Amino acid sequence: MKERIAIIDGLRSPIAKANGKLNDVSADILGSIITKELVLRNNLEYEQFDEVIMGNVANPANATNIARVMASRAGFPSQTPAYTVHRNCASGMQAISSAIEKIHSNQGDLYLVGGIESMSNLPLYYSDELKNLITKFTYSKSFIEKIQLLSSFRPSFLKPTIGLLTGLTDPISGKIMGLTAENLANEFKISRDTQDEYALKSHQKAQKAIETGIFKDEIHQIMTSNASITQDDGVRFNQTIEALNKLKPIFDRLSGTVTAGNSSQVSDGACSLIVCSESKAKELNLEPLGFIKDYAYAGLDANRMGLGPIYATKKLFDKTNLTLKDIDLIEMNEAFAAQMIANQKAFASNDFCKKTFNSNALGEIDESILNVNGGAIALGHPVGMSGARIVLTALKELRRRKDKLALATLCIGGGQGASFLLEI
Repeated sequence: MKERIAIIDGLRSPIAKANGKLNDVSADILGSIITKELVLRNNLEYEQFDEVIMGNVANPANATNIARVMASRAGFPSQTPAYTVHRNCASGMQAISSAIEKIHSNQGDLYLVGGIESMSNLPLYYSDELKNLITKFTYSKSFIEKIQLLSSFRPSFLKPTIGLLTGLTDPISGKIMGLTAENLANEFKISRDTQDEYALKSHQKAQKAIETGIFKDEIHQIMTSNASITQDDGVRFNQTIEALNKLKPIFDRLSGTVTAGNSSQVSDGACSLIVCSESKAKELNLEPLGFIKDYAYAGLDANRMGLGPIYATKKLFDKTNLTLKDIDLIEMNEAFAAQMIANQKAFASNDFCKKTFNSNALGEIDESILNVNGGAIALGHPVGMSGARIVLTALKELRRRKDKLALATLCIGGGQGASFLLEI
């Protein structure tokens, strides 16, 4: 890239299980709380920001262009433009890279970016039959016509379409995301036991991180009418392998291995970051949390979307002339345990890399630097937020360890991958 991009600071909400503690907090409200606190903590004026860019997947009907609604609620003046970006699970990262592109094309200097999602508030949809009946009834002009329409009603018309299931089903492959994980489990011969063991470690690492206060400086509490939420609530303290083994497969019920226990959790959350060029940070006398050195997005077969991290990381390494040995820390979003293990196997496989990239293996991922504080299996995966969250978490941990380089990467529904190279 032309110039390193500084992440001045970042803040996130606790991640809450969907339909739980944040059920009554809309995505725009949740994002505005985090964003306002972040701006105030850094003693910046709202007017100093050139634009607000937020990632979101399930853009709510009552807050279209949710970035603009959120920015207004957070205190930004009407003169500050804002827009929403959507790249499925990488929407939070897309917000960052959109700001980078604007900075490098001299369209602005200082941006508020991030990702927000309330999966609790994904709607139920009317069936097409009921929708068409209501529409025709609304426009019918005679009493007789209305009666005829009502007589065509059937109780089956009331069966709703669940927005969450529709959103998690890829229209390209026709598969719900969990079946793409089953594809990888079969391709890479990943057993159910191996997946459950990975999930157990995620909960254990996340529990330790909470108990030792690792996340305290990246989380801002959320007050609801019922409670004060101060930590991620999806982590199962004292999780056991026996409990994980008892869960039944949920995507391929006959012969599958992917369960609710070894999959990421459906969640609510928000994360905001302050982004500017390195030179702008110096001008404002701001000490950055860290820097975005470079990034890459890649595409792949939607049926194997979980392999997005290796595709994007290969592209990133080719751009930067770095190797896996140069990386001190890795945050890889845990969509599924099968997806995580498949990437570990693919990174280390000469056969896979030769066939896919015509190159040698990228190398073995050192598990001691991978998701050291747990991942989405334990913490949760608010889809629009997660890309921003793993960047923030990685930079915080990199600074704690006094290391130099981190890789933040994730798979993207529909067959894409994203990888960001972070630097202190």
